[in-house]
Amino acid sequence: MESRAVISDIDGVILHDNRLIEGSDRFLQKLLDRPGKFLLLTNYPSQTRQDLQNRLSNAGVDLPVESFYTSAMATAAFLERQDGRKAFVIGDAALTHELYNVGFTITDIDPDFVIVGETKSYNWEMIQKAAYFILHGARFIGTNPDVAGPNGFPACGALCAPIERITGKRPFYVGKPSAWMMRAALNAIGAHSENSIIIGDNLHTDILAGVQAGMETVLVLSGYSQRADLDTVPFRPSYVFERAGDIDLF
Repeated sequence: MESRAVISDIDGVILHDNRLIEGSDRFLQKLLDRPGKFLLLTNYPSQTRQDLQNRLSNAGVDLPVESFYTSAMATAAFLERQDGRKAFVIGDAALTHELYNVGFTITDIDPDFVIVGETKSYNWEMIQKAAYFILHGARFIGTNPDVAGPNGFPACGALCAPIERITGKRPFYVGKPSAWMMRAALNAIGAHSENSIIIGDNLHTDILAGVQAGMETVLVLSGYSQRADLDTVPFRPSYVFERAGDIDLF
């Protein structure tokens, strides 16, 4: 697998909160030393590439800013291919930054899309406006389907839930396990699914995304999913390791 592209999740694989998981520094050094391309991927849309680079740097690992890819970036890549350039956005600056980069206007006047990411400023008025716009024809997009993040903070799926209940319309989720997220990440580094591998800690997002995209998959047991969880899903990862530092595939 020396020349294969590697896509790795961050939380639960590289970091717990903002601390390196034991051995993940060795794993990252392997990625830097090998000739193949790699990308660190996150479903969370609230941090820019630069934010993630700084987060890893503070944990003791320096990586190029191009090493990171987020669901906000994937959402912008998806919407760039769609008709319409006006959006009502529930989310933080990292998401609006990516939308501005592909020519979007952020507005609450007749938007083409309602786009939901994650924000601590979520409120009743946002829910009401989003529901109104969707009921009047705006397309409903969520950056990722995660319901909760670390320590139980409400994630995008939870913020989309009341809007979905009001409108009866389910959002299109761009992030993992959507195959679109994997395709966008692979496109960003010029790689193809048949020659790529994804490493993640969650069977229901990372591994399912890789399976649906036709990639080889590695489950690490340092985060969300554990060995006993393998019997709860109808698919299997290609490989299972205790942690990223134990991976001996390259």
